[in-house]
Amino acid sequence: MAEEVHNFDPKYDDYDFPTTSPEARSGHPGHTTPEQDAKVFQLRTMLEQEGYTERLDTLTLLRFLRARKFVVEAAKTMFIESEKWRKEFGTDELVDTFNYVEKPKVFEYYPQYYHKTDNDGRPVYIEKLGKIDLTAMYKITTGERMLSNLVCEYEKLTDPRLPACSRKAGKLLETCCTIMDLKGVGITSVSSVYGYVRQASAISQNYYPERLGKLYLINAPWGFSTAFSAVKSFLDPVTVEKIHILGSGYQSELLAQVPRENLPVEFGGTCNCEGGCELSDAGPWQEPEWTRPPKRAAKSKSEQEKVTPAAPEDAPAAAEDAPATATA
Repeated sequence: MAEEVHNFDPKYDDYDFPTTSPEARSGHPGHTTPEQDAKVFQLRTMLEQEGYTERLDTLTLLRFLRARKFVVEAAKTMFIESEKWRKEFGTDELVDTFNYVEKPKVFEYYPQYYHKTDNDGRPVYIEKLGKIDLTAMYKITTGERMLSNLVCEYEKLTDPRLPACSRKAGKLLETCCTIMDLKGVGITSVSSVYGYVRQASAISQNYYPERLGKLYLINAPWGFSTAFSAVKSFLDPVTVEKIHILGSGYQSELLAQVPRENLPVEFGGTCNCEGGCELSDAGPWQEPEWTRPPKRAAKSKSEQEKVTPAAPEDAPAAAEDAPATATA
C-alpha cells in the first residue's frame, strides 16, 4: 500500500483505516491540490465559527466540497442544511435505538439490503423495486419508519461498513455498488411509490453526498434507456458515468463487477446465505478481523461517562449549580 500523505487536522482526523482513494481523481483523498486543501481548511474554519464541532474531519468535508464542485460557500450551505436535518430527524439517537422488527415482512414487498462486496471491495447494496406494494406495506409499517430504517442503514454504511471494507481492501472506500432490480416495474406502479422514492432520493443526495460508486439498473423495461437518455443531459457527467442500464441479459456485465460467490443466486451468482441473503447483512463489517465498534458508539459511551461519573457511595451530593470538570 502506498504511503499515506495528507494535510490532516489531528483535532478531527482520527482514522483507523486507509485514507488514500484508489481513484486518482482530483479532489479525492490523497489526490488533492494545495488549493483544495486550503478550501478544506477554509470550510472547516467557517463551520467552527458557526459553532459546529462534529463531522468536521477531512474526508467528510472533501465529500461535501466535491458535491459542490469545491465552491466553499455552497459546500458550507449544504453541510449546515445536513446538520439541521440530522438534528430534526434525530439521526444520532435513532441509529442506536431504532429497531426495525417488521423488516422480514416489509422485505416481502420491498427488499433493500447490503450484501457482501464487489470486485473493488465496496459494499453491494440491492433494491428490488418490482415487488413494491405500498398499500400492503403500510399495513405492516409506516413511511416514516421506512425512512428511519433507510437513514440507519446510511449511518451504518458510513460506520462500520465502509471502514471495515477499507481495512480489508487496504485502500480507502467511500462509495457502494448499487443494484436496482426493475423486474416487474410498470408505468402504473410508478405513481404509487413516487412519493417515498423521492423522499429517499432527497436524503441520499442532500445529506449523504458522494456515496454512489456504481449503479446497475437491471431488468430495465423496454423504452427505459430511451427515457433515461432524455434526462441524461440534465445530470452531472460524473453521475452519468456511474450508471449502467441493463435489460434481462445483465448477468455478464454485473458479474464483471461483483464476484459470483458474492452475488445472490437470483441474480446469477452462487451465494445462498442461510436464512436468505436479504436478511444476512453479510460482509466485512460482520468479520471480526476487519470491523471495529462504530466511533459514534464509543463517543456516546464517553459522553455518558462524563455526564454521569461513578461516585463513591459515601460521597456528598454535588450542588446542582456546581461547575462540572471534564478532561478533553
